[in-house]
Amino acid sequence: MAILAFDIGGTAVKYGVWVNESLVGQDKFRTPKTWIEMKDKLVGIKQFVERVYELEGVAFSAPGAVNQQGRQIEGMSAVRYLHFFPIYDELEAAFGLPVSFENDANCAALAEVWKGAARYNSNVLFVVIGTGIGGAVIIDKKVQQGQHLSAGEFGYMLLGEDKIFSSVGTAVGVARRYAERNGLDPEEVDGKEVFERATAGDTVALEEVNTFFKYLTIGLHNLAYAFDPEKIILGGGVSSMEGLVERLEVEYEKQFGGHEFSIFTPVIDTCDFKNDANLIGAVYNYLQRIEQKDA
Repeated sequence: MAILAFDIGGTAVKYGVWVNESLVGQDKFRTPKTWIEMKDKLVGIKQFVERVYELEGVAFSAPGAVNQQGRQIEGMSAVRYLHFFPIYDELEAAFGLPVSFENDANCAALAEVWKGAARYNSNVLFVVIGTGIGGAVIIDKKVQQGQHLSAGEFGYMLLGEDKIFSSVGTAVGVARRYAERNGLDPEEVDGKEVFERATAGDTVALEEVNTFFKYLTIGLHNLAYAFDPEKIILGGGVSSMEGLVERLEVEYEKQFGGHEFSIFTPVIDTCDFKNDANLIGAVYNYLQRIEQKDA
């Protein structure tokens, strides 16, 4: 038996088949403009795949706030037509198979606790550092949704009177501030470039990179003491930065070493999975939901 997995994004939909404990047949297509087009495309892929594999179900990673009890996707995302209608029922009728959904960041976290950097851990935080900061709270290897389906929305955390984590703890923020200080078009500067300029000795770039590490460390410290996880796993583009964890450890000691209110140092790691994380996590979510239903 196999599981068909889809990862719905704003520009593309990735998919693959989970069989014999591995993901095979990965491919993608451009995200359709309407729900009718999307459903037709999904059904077509399912029909194609089942010529080769006997499918037991279909697992989805999707943007937005997934309401497991209400069996719909709430919140907002770039794929607006996914929200606030009985999407589970429609797809189960179209596929003739059970389906599962989970938020994309939560799926990435589930991949790590199932077979990735946190496979030996049960209670972890997953912090995605991208355009903003998002993430997931995992307890007993299960996603915590929260009362308002907002658990893991770490980017809204205040790190000062007028500063939220998403504005001061991302490479995108570094690029924006650097451009503003140098009178440049923000669209023509990216975080990677600013980090490279800092390494080359650009004073303003170095100041902004130091600010980034300062606030990223403060944010991670706050999360560590709020949740006391076994590990904090970092994802997103920044997680590929060479020496990231080592730099954070140095910054943590600089800011909190010796303070009486800092009684432990959190274990910080980077994610193992990159492009396939959401698909693998979607499969694990499906397996958890089926197990829960059968219990």
